[in-house]
Amino acid sequence: MIVKKTMLYIGLSVILVFTLTTTHPSEPANAFSNQIIQQGAVGDDVIELQARLQYLGFYNGKIDGVFGWGTYWALRNFQYEFGMEVDGLAGQETKQKLVEASNYDKGYVKEQIRKGNKFTHYGGVSKEKQSKGGGTTQQGGGAAEEKPNNPTAVNVPSGYSQNDIQLMANAVHGEARGEPYVGMVAVAAVILNRVESTTFPNSVSGVIFEPRAFTAVADGQIWLTPDEKAKQAVMDAMNGWDPSQNALYYFNPNTATSSWIWSRPQIKQIGKHIFCK
Repeated sequence: MIVKKTMLYIGLSVILVFTLTTTHPSEPANAFSNQIIQQGAVGDDVIELQARLQYLGFYNGKIDGVFGWGTYWALRNFQYEFGMEVDGLAGQETKQKLVEASNYDKGYVKEQIRKGNKFTHYGGVSKEKQSKGGGTTQQGGGAAEEKPNNPTAVNVPSGYSQNDIQLMANAVHGEARGEPYVGMVAVAAVILNRVESTTFPNSVSGVIFEPRAFTAVADGQIWLTPDEKAKQAVMDAMNGWDPSQNALYYFNPNTATSSWIWSRPQIKQIGKHIFCK
């Protein structure tokens, strides 16, 4: 009788352990495989890597599952901003940090790729705007065509995307909320001036997420929800208004700790910010 009870307890224990391990997996849904993802890699892991980096604003290239230089530098910038070893390799620690910091809708991303759609996967931007804002590319290499029923798309200044506007609005809100409106436009103009400069990255996301470039990125305020005032300031800057007078830098003299920034030729002060060349 004792033997039978012991066998019963063992059987129940096995069932319990099996249930726990199968219904509560340690790996999150849609998470990476165990491989170290590095330059030259291709496939689903790279698609997820690109999608998560784009969700966070570090990657603005095509989500194509090919680990090229754009993915490499985006990954390095992510590692730097999150205080990790900067090696351009997506090992276990880096992948876990990406999973914790971002969302990845595998079904949505794979569907857009399968359909040949132009799309992005930025956080804070609705999927409808992401997939519609860029139009679609027809299967077989046909010409791109704009999807209908997207009234906001016609208001996007030439050369910019809905995601550029959203990301810049986040940056302006994080950096300059509380400043006079002209000061918010000036901050947006500085971002655009850097995009046009040969000494900075040539994309909005590249400029904003360049290491040590903006306080709002370092302290996380970049992810606060921007108001309409910030979005309008971005639109005004994109349409040519530059109150900064071609500045590439700005700083708050009351809080600046860098002696280098004081060495830059100053142009003007707007609100609490001094704008420099």
